[in-house]
Amino acid sequence: MVMRGAGNRRRGGMRMGGFRSFVPHVPFDLVLCEPQNVFPRCRPVPDETAFTQALLKRNQDISPTAQEQASVLALMQKVNQMMDNLIVAPASFEACQIEEIRQVGSHKKGTMIVGHNVADIVAILKTLPTKEAICALSTKILEDMRACDPNEVLTMALNNGGFEISSADATVKVLISTIIPNFKKLEPDLHLDAKVMQGHLTAIRHARWFEETAFHSSIKVLIRLLRDLRNRFDGFRPLSPWIIDLLSHYATLNNPARQPLPINVAFRYRDGI
Repeated sequence: MVMRGAGNRRRGGMRMGGFRSFVPHVPFDLVLCEPQNVFPRCRPVPDETAFTQALLKRNQDISPTAQEQASVLALMQKVNQMMDNLIVAPASFEACQIEEIRQVGSHKKGTMIVGHNVADIVAILKTLPTKEAICALSTKILEDMRACDPNEVLTMALNNGGFEISSADATVKVLISTIIPNFKKLEPDLHLDAKVMQGHLTAIRHARWFEETAFHSSIKVLIRLLRDLRNRFDGFRPLSPWIIDLLSHYATLNNPARQPLPINVAFRYRDGI
């Protein structure tokens, strides 16, 4: 006797040619269980005032000074203005056409650390990003800036993702990308690397996500502390800026109230993730 439907099943209840449904296994989270008093404390809450003050002191030590931030902001605004001029009135500059520019990176997010006085700008080109065009664009920006302020000492350097302009105490990195339809036309020998430029577009999405979601000061403090740990200990080297942002956001806001946790709690929460 043949049972109906028996021939199209395998062991475990999975149909022929089908796949098991994905069942996520959420890790145990003491912070999420705490409001329900699932695991009541056996001891009183310890006093972590000294630990909190140590974290805040370290954050203060690795934060750039007001003068350093002002220097980076001033240089970034000058580069931004020169590129805006090329968008609005390109005049005789025909090497490339700029679609738009966006600020990204730690300066945009407010998470700079001392010794890294760098601002990042993504320039999206309408035209194909040839290496010659990038060289011409960087030279044009540098010449225009020197014409506006002949006394300021500026240098320019090309790299595999664009170029950077530096003053005595600040640097602005211009990260080159292009509009989406141009990616199908790229040639490795003539244009910038496609993966590098896609990464620059991703940086714009990250900056937008941060501005909308991770703007709380506790998140920024935790990001700065984690970046410091990555710079000091080799075990943290694999942490990318994007992973650090996500980890800090999760550790600070992933609780039933969706309210930012104190920095000492968020830092310990990061250890348990």
